Amino acid sequence: MRLVHLDLKGAAPRVSYLEQVFPLLSQLGANGVLMEYEDMFPFKGELEILRSPYAYSEEDIERIQQLAEQHKLEVVPLVQTFGHVEFILKHEKYQHLREVERFPNSFNPHVPGTLALLKSILSQVIEKHRRSTWIHIGADEVFHLGEGMDSKNWMSHNKGDVGTMYLKHIKEILGFLTAQYWGLQVLMWDDMLRKISVGALRGEGTGTALVAPVPGSSAAPTLCPPWQALLPVPAGAHALPCGSQRNMRSLRLPPAAGTNVPSLLSVPAESGIAKHSRAGTVQRWCLSLSCRYDHYSVLCELLPVSIPSLAICLQTLVNGGFTEEAKRKVLDVLGLESVQLEQSTCEGRGAFPGVEIYHMVEQVNGHLKESILKALEEESAIKGWFSPYHRKRQFGNPRNMESFGSKVLKLHDDWESFVRDLHAQLDRIYFPDIVEEWMEENVNPYLDQLRDLVRDYR
Repeated sequence: MRLVHLDLKGAAPRVSYLEQVFPLLSQLGANGVLMEYEDMFPFKGELEILRSPYAYSEEDIERIQQLAEQHKLEVVPLVQTFGHVEFILKHEKYQHLREVERFPNSFNPHVPGTLALLKSILSQVIEKHRRSTWIHIGADEVFHLGEGMDSKNWMSHNKGDVGTMYLKHIKEILGFLTAQYWGLQVLMWDDMLRKISVGALRGEGTGTALVAPVPGSSAAPTLCPPWQALLPVPAGAHALPCGSQRNMRSLRLPPAAGTNVPSLLSVPAESGIAKHSRAGTVQRWCLSLSCRYDHYSVLCELLPVSIPSLAICLQTLVNGGFTEEAKRKVLDVLGLESVQLEQSTCEGRGAFPGVEIYHMVEQVNGHLKESILKALEEESAIKGWFSPYHRKRQFGNPRNMESFGSKVLKLHDDWESFVRDLHAQLDRIYFPDIVEEWMEENVNPYLDQLRDLVRDYR
C-alpha cells in the first residue's frame, strides 16, 4: 500500500479540487488515500457540534469514495482516538473528557464518557466508509498523558505506568472495532509505542495484535523499536512528510523529497524495518500532507505547493529510488522541466492541479516582502520627508513626496492586482476561512505596510 495522507484539519480543499488530484495520485503510483477529516466530517446528532461551518456533506463523502474507486485508490479513514483531539475537546460540552483540564490535546482514558464518545465518532465515520477495509486510529502524540489526577490515581492503585495505561485504552478501542466491524483492519501511529517498556508491551500489548503500527516521520528508520519484536505486525509500515513545514515561508521542496525517502529505502539489513519489509507480504507506506500541525497551529504548505514533493516521494517508492525513470515520470506528469533534489527546487511552468497557486506562492515568498521593505526602508525621500512623524501629523513637502510617489503607487497597484488574482485562484480550491487565514499569515503583514503608506500619501 502506498497511501497519501490528506490531513484535513483546518485547510481541506473543495471536492472539486480532489477530482483533479486523485487521478494525479494514481498516475504517480499511490493506491490509497488516508483521509483525516477531523472537523470536516459531516457528523450528525449530538456530534454535530464538531462540524466545521465548511464541513463536507454526506454527498461529498460519497463523492470522495467514488472518485477514489474510479482511480483505484483505497480510502482509509483516520479517526484520532487519544491525542490530537483539540477539535473535540475545545468544546465546552466535552471539556470534562480532557486528561488535563486546561489542555484540549488529549482524552482522559478513565472517564466512561471518553470511550462512549469515541465509539459514536468511529461508528459515524465507519458507516460512511463501508467500502473501506482499513481504518487508522491515530493515537500519536498523546501529550500530558499521566498528568491528570484520574491517571495518577489509576497508576497508584494498579501499580501501572503510563505505557500500560496507554495500551489499555488502545485495547478498548480495538475491542470495540473487532466486535462491531468484523474484518476491518487497523493502523495506528507508533510514536507512543516506542516509549513503552518491554514489560508493558508483553503484558497489555498482547491484545494489540490486530493493529499495524506506522512509524511517524520523526521515527529513526535504522532502530528496531520494541513493538517490532513483540507484536505480530504483518508487514512494515512507514510514514514520510511531503509538505509539513510549520509556517509556509519557502517554496523549496521539503527535505523528504531529497533525503528521507532514499534513506528509508536503503535501510541496513539488520534493522527492524528491513526485516519486516522482506518478511511481510504487504508493505504500507504513508506519505503525509499536513494542513497544520494541530487544530490551533498556523497553516503548513498549501496542497498545490506540496504536489512536486509528493510526486518525487511516490515515484521514489515505486522505483526503489529516485532513478532516471522516476525523474522522467515526475517531469512528464507534472509538466516540469527539471527537479534538483540537492537544491530542493524544481523549474518549469508545470501542468498539475493548482500550478497557478504554486507559482503565485513563489512570487509571494520570493518577492513580496523584499520589494515592499526595500521601497519603505531604502527610499531616502520616505525616510527623510515622510517619516511616521510626518504621516501621523499629515504634513510634508510635496516636492520630496513626488520623488517617490509614482514608484510607490505603481508597486502598490501591481501587488494589489496580483493579490486579487491569487485570491481568485485560492477561492477555486479552498473555502473562504482558509483563504482569509493564508492571506493574513503570508501577504497582509507586508502588503498592509504598503497600503498604510499609500493611504497616508494620498
